[in-house]
Amino acid sequence: MGRFFSQGMDSRKLWRYSNAMTDTLPPCTECASTFTYQVDALLNCPECGHEWEQGLPADEVAVVRDSVGNVLNDGDTVTVIKDLKVKGSSFTVKVGTKVRGIRLVDGDHDIDCKVPGVGQMGLKSIFVKKVSD
Repeated sequence: MGRFFSQGMDSRKLWRYSNAMTDTLPPCTECASTFTYQVDALLNCPECGHEWEQGLPADEVAVVRDSVGNVLNDGDTVTVIKDLKVKGSSFTVKVGTKVRGIRLVDGDHDIDCKVPGVGQMGLKSIFVKKVSD
């Protein structure tokens, strides 16, 4: 404690920083880490670097958009806009392949679907375009 006073830190700041570890702060809204800390009005996550205000609610439903910005929903039909190599296979999903009945999931590949001729696989939304039925 003497080290902080010798560096010119006033007692109010020292009290705030010493009590920061005993406060129960909400987990990170991005990565759910429990190692969050508060600096002034913002909460910070040391693991992913995300900053947010405590009073603001987290987005409950993430909006998934296709390559041109259309909002995707469960059950939509999309087309592939780029040749995609299937990992672990010599097969390629060709441009223009129509995929029906998509399901949105959390993760890097945010679309879970059944591609004709390939089977069940995950796609990234940046490689598809929504088809209006």
